[in-house]
Amino acid sequence: MCKRIYLDDPNLGALEKEYLLRAIDSNFVSTAGPFVPEFEEKFAGYLGVKSCVSTQSGTAALHMTLVELGVGPGDEVILPALTFVAPANAVMYVGATPVIVDVDPGTWNISPAAIAAALTPRTKAIIPVHLYGNPCDMTAIMAIADRHGLFVIEDATESLGATLNNKFAGTFGDFGCFSFNGNKLITTGGGGMIATNRPEKAEHLKFLVNQARDASRGYFHPEVGYNYRMTNLEAALGLAQFSRLPEFLQKKRAILAAYERELAGVAGIRLQQSYPGAASAAWLSSIVVDTTELGITIGEIQAKLKERGIPTRRFFYPLGELPLYQQYTPVRCDNARRLYDNGLNLPSSTLNSMEDISFVTATVREIVQGR
Repeated sequence: MCKRIYLDDPNLGALEKEYLLRAIDSNFVSTAGPFVPEFEEKFAGYLGVKSCVSTQSGTAALHMTLVELGVGPGDEVILPALTFVAPANAVMYVGATPVIVDVDPGTWNISPAAIAAALTPRTKAIIPVHLYGNPCDMTAIMAIADRHGLFVIEDATESLGATLNNKFAGTFGDFGCFSFNGNKLITTGGGGMIATNRPEKAEHLKFLVNQARDASRGYFHPEVGYNYRMTNLEAALGLAQFSRLPEFLQKKRAILAAYERELAGVAGIRLQQSYPGAASAAWLSSIVVDTTELGITIGEIQAKLKERGIPTRRFFYPLGELPLYQQYTPVRCDNARRLYDNGLNLPSSTLNSMEDISFVTATVREIVQGR
């Protein structure tokens, strides 16, 4: 096949160029300019929350919410073993202790039972990660948090547009953190957003991400601040992309549905499950392969797909097995390890045609059934 297939590449076009040129023509290319507040307001309106605060990245968003909630030394924060490293790093930034627990084998998200088992008098917050766009069991997680007086910071960096019982991921907890990295559902090149229904917290966060500058007194900084502001150029790109979000979500979900349909019944392959009432954003469609049953390793499958021009990606390495984080894993996280050993992210970019996706599924079937 000569046509290029895309794993998670962004979908950019004329509208994005138009918005960027408008930002350049305005001469507001840095952290001042009208596109930043417009992006924040439209994002808040979409989610149905009271306030949004833009940041330089999803990691910065996670860091700032921990700072705002006063999480620090002596506190414990529970998070899943199967995730990108960012939430654990953010916990370390504030001097708190990450407590890494296992995930559910079907949804691949943090297990509420594992959260409950990991609670101690030092637990202060939970960071559920909506993995690959699939919502966590926020009903159970919020019940645990409410019962024990814990903060909840949702890592929604992969799940813009996902819902659980018609409520958006990132709007259940104290804060929801989103990412606009180049491979996310929408991109600003690099950027993030904090969503909250606590406007007083949002105002203070806007102050903190601007180096805690009290502009009414010139360059006066009464607190430790951070250079985590989004630029007007990034916000311009974000607004263009945001206007296309319905298009992107529809295509992402169509791709996931095609994988589910065309790989149904293939022995040794299963896809990510969702909780009742959940609608995934389908950021990355993925499979888990029973490599023992099929007699082939995930590395061999990946190599054979690459030979056919099909890019894939391994699952996140189990967080608790990274050298830095081994000491923060109180129990074995066997589900996370099995998912890593047997999981593969498939081409999910909205640049792909449905014919491209059918070629991927046909090739996967050929590889696993030809053993």
